[in-house]
Amino acid sequence: MHAIIYFVTLVMLAFGTSPSFKDYKKGILVDEFIYEEAPFPSCHAATITETPTGLVAAWFGGTHERHPDVGIWVSRNDNGQWTAPVEAANGVINDTLRYPTWNPVLYQVSGGDLMLFYKVGPKPSEWWGMLMTSDDGGETWTAPRKLPDGFIGPVKNKPVLLENGLLVCPSSTEGDGWKIHLEVTPDFGKTWEKIGPLDQGNDDINAIQPSLLVHEDGKLQLLCRSRSRRVATAWSSDMGKTWSAMEKTTLPNNNSGTDAVTLQDGRHLLVYNHVLPPEGEHKGPRTPLHVSLSHDGVDWEASLILEDSEISQYSYPSIIQGSDGMVHIVYTWRRERIKYVKVDPEQITATPILGLEWPE
Repeated sequence: MHAIIYFVTLVMLAFGTSPSFKDYKKGILVDEFIYEEAPFPSCHAATITETPTGLVAAWFGGTHERHPDVGIWVSRNDNGQWTAPVEAANGVINDTLRYPTWNPVLYQVSGGDLMLFYKVGPKPSEWWGMLMTSDDGGETWTAPRKLPDGFIGPVKNKPVLLENGLLVCPSSTEGDGWKIHLEVTPDFGKTWEKIGPLDQGNDDINAIQPSLLVHEDGKLQLLCRSRSRRVATAWSSDMGKTWSAMEKTTLPNNNSGTDAVTLQDGRHLLVYNHVLPPEGEHKGPRTPLHVSLSHDGVDWEASLILEDSEISQYSYPSIIQGSDGMVHIVYTWRRERIKYVKVDPEQITATPILGLEWPE
């Protein structure tokens, strides 16, 4: 079988064509690990942002998720090379008590500080929000401070700054059922307001971990992980004050984290596992890892396959677009390392997704 595939590939290349799977890598300029070795065996939940001095990534790492030794680790991209991971925060309460940390989220204030949100607590239903800032691109950090009671900041995905000056943090809770809400700050973390929880819709969608898209007509859109075998969505026409009921999109979801970004040209990218769980179940393998493109947030087209191995998992992505127009993605690689991918969005292809299956 391998010989046949090799022969077909040679024939197609000879006639100036290439196998279709090549298209799903088109536009990828860099594909690398942020680190090869680290003082922790397990990692997860990466985040990335661009600062005036370069890209910065963070994630949580330790013995394993939920272990008290799990801390928040940071790496900076210095002239094209990632620095060795440094622990920026942990859950040490006192000499005898330490909690795990969770889900860091980076956000660079324009002309201001780099913000690092993260959570501390024994489990997601009992964690609380923390915030640190850096004025030198992530080299040094202020002492952490706890967010006001009831606020955790962005739960997994980056905040979005609206034209009215409000920084909107997409968030969610997992205690008394899965619920979506937004946390809004007009002064970059000094004061806060909460919007929601959002209506989960007639199907009781059970969504968490939203990301936020901004449309040219001023509408906002949330895209969320869910227990309903689909990526879930909701819309706002008044700058996020009120939202439609959550509903299912046509994209499958295996109850794993997603992230999305609105590009400078108005298109939207979604990074997720395009995996449909079996009927009656809400979980599926966290592989492959895909990128889809949309012009309106409704109809999506297959664009990239970042990972397609059946071994282990590739999950919890974070995506941004840099000032140079390039797209930057980080994600969990087998819970062992953090992967970084740089993409030229002008080069990626787009194949309509008909039904629930990824186009072969």
